[in-house]
Amino acid sequence: MSHANPLLNFVDLPLFDSIEPAHIAPALDELLPAADAALEQVTAVDFPAEWSRMASVLDVATERLSRAWGAISHLHSVADTPELRAAYAEALPRVTEFWTRLGADERLYAKYKTMDVNSLNAEQKHAHSLAMRNFVLSGAELTGSAKERFAAIQERQAELSQKFSENVLDATDQWSAIVAAEELAGVPDDVLQTTRAAAKKDGVAGHKLNLKMPCYLPIMQFAHSSSLREKLYRAYATRASDQSEAVQADKPEQDNTKYIQEILALRQEEAELLGYANYAEVSLAAKMAQSPAEVMAFLRDLAKRARPYAEQDVTEMRAFAAEHLNLQDPQPWDWPYIGEKLKEARYAFSEQEVKPYFTAPKVLAGLFKIVETLFEVSIRRDSAPAWHPAVEFYRIERAGQLVGQFYLDPGARAGKRGGAWMDDVRARWLRPDTGALQTPVAHLVCNFAEGVNGKPPLLTHDDVITLFHECGHGLHHMLTQVNERDVSGISGVEWDAVELPSQFMENFCWEWSVLRHMTAHVDTGEPLPRELFDKMLAAKNFQSGLQTLRQIEFSLVDMRLHTEGEKAQDFMQVLRDVRAEVAVLQAPTWGRTLHTFSHIFAGGYAAGYYSYKWAEVLSADAYAAFEETAAADGTPSIDTGRRYRETILEVGGSRPAMESFKAFRGREPQLDALLRHQGMSAAH
Repeated sequence: MSHANPLLNFVDLPLFDSIEPAHIAPALDELLPAADAALEQVTAVDFPAEWSRMASVLDVATERLSRAWGAISHLHSVADTPELRAAYAEALPRVTEFWTRLGADERLYAKYKTMDVNSLNAEQKHAHSLAMRNFVLSGAELTGSAKERFAAIQERQAELSQKFSENVLDATDQWSAIVAAEELAGVPDDVLQTTRAAAKKDGVAGHKLNLKMPCYLPIMQFAHSSSLREKLYRAYATRASDQSEAVQADKPEQDNTKYIQEILALRQEEAELLGYANYAEVSLAAKMAQSPAEVMAFLRDLAKRARPYAEQDVTEMRAFAAEHLNLQDPQPWDWPYIGEKLKEARYAFSEQEVKPYFTAPKVLAGLFKIVETLFEVSIRRDSAPAWHPAVEFYRIERAGQLVGQFYLDPGARAGKRGGAWMDDVRARWLRPDTGALQTPVAHLVCNFAEGVNGKPPLLTHDDVITLFHECGHGLHHMLTQVNERDVSGISGVEWDAVELPSQFMENFCWEWSVLRHMTAHVDTGEPLPRELFDKMLAAKNFQSGLQTLRQIEFSLVDMRLHTEGEKAQDFMQVLRDVRAEVAVLQAPTWGRTLHTFSHIFAGGYAAGYYSYKWAEVLSADAYAAFEETAAADGTPSIDTGRRYRETILEVGGSRPAMESFKAFRGREPQLDALLRHQGMSAAH
């Protein structure tokens, strides 16, 4: 029977087009006992404590489980249905229980302790040291009731994170409003077409608005009606909270307040069980940053440097709003609109003016061209079973050899969670069971607006940056030359360094030599005019002070929620305190941003949100090496590209990130390049 279950087929790529919710439980009925049996086998007294012997039994079994569960989780993120959600929720505790137990198995920990480290190669040695650290963080040194409690905490946390994200998805999906055309004055044409089509589909006149980014953002930026902006802002800023209309009316279970409190309490308890003062210390044990104090000092230092620029931003917006928009007392929902109008006035340029030049196919071709040139590979179309007709599949080759493959799922649609991400399907691995080299496969997922009237989708420049960002993660995963699965690609890379390759790629979206190859006007085919590019570049650091403070606000709230124990239960007070310290624009008292802060409550960034800023320092400094070696016309140096590929991308997680950075740059990272790139340096 088992061979008919697509989740149990590991011959090559996942059979995404034939996986049904009904396959999940039977697949786990087979994979979990097999993984358990493998664990029993390698922890038996007479089984040799040898790396490759253990890997060929245990890693082979657990890799199958994680590949099958990876396919299930992926579908749950990009093609959710009530049936899939139910099957996923039912399976989650079983899977969590196994990984928790595996990570804390003292017999397995004992085998690793007795392993002869000198018999291992360099990659295996690093993987071994990470494994030893992870055992401790997974509770392997705990015994008795402490160990049981630790396992119960892991399971409950997985359940709460799941609930948290379901509430965010549902609260976002269920909200809609029908408005008349005249209320939408100022809103871009493509948004009007999409919202009109949505209303028509429901058999009503007017325009149907929703809270997904392709609709929400342009309305906040462009709709002339302040009351319409307020309506959307209020709905968006109160999602999944006690302040939301849905929760107050008939969906009290959609309020994430109690989930946030329980998640924070459980994390604090977990930290104490492991012998740490707080969860932030646990989180940083596996990161480049040494302590919560170091992170907070870094954030406050950056806030101090950014603050004068942010204050200047607000002063300019206030003056402009009073003089040109007749807004004497701007409200929170007015700022995006004021910002957009000021940007248009100052740079005579609007996001909307640029959009027709960025058609999805042309942008992809441009992205592939820079990747092929810089990293000496070729990217070709490939085929694989997929979960939706819009999904594309590609292969990366070097000198005719397959290096890796990836799925690209670009469009926003119902049942797909918002945002953009890279995920691995499988990792590069010199398989201990067959001796064959398994090549890496990745998912690149975005949420772009669909094309209208048979034309290709149009991307904003921000969308283009997002695509380059996720591609950077993908390259880190796919170009690796490491053969040891646990440290190949992004595995084993410190969390606050993992954004280096992704943010690094974003820089190319601001290079004329790159950009001009990836634009063609949707109607005329004309490339982006140089004059328009120069305006974009001039506008690039528009309000970078404000944006930096916003990131710091989120990062500081995150660190404080995970260092202040009992005090963090009043998380709204923590948020207010941080805002009083760093924000220059105050949010409304009824705003509930933390209730949808999935990064830290459902996405692995707990006490790690600062990583974005931390890694920006690394990526800006790494990119400066390309600026220093570029040709006169701005063309990046292939030699620098090769050095970057060899010292950072190819080594993956097989050595500490700081060593890789120093191998590339010849020194430790410095803050200067970041401040310069964002227009916040004195030299400017």
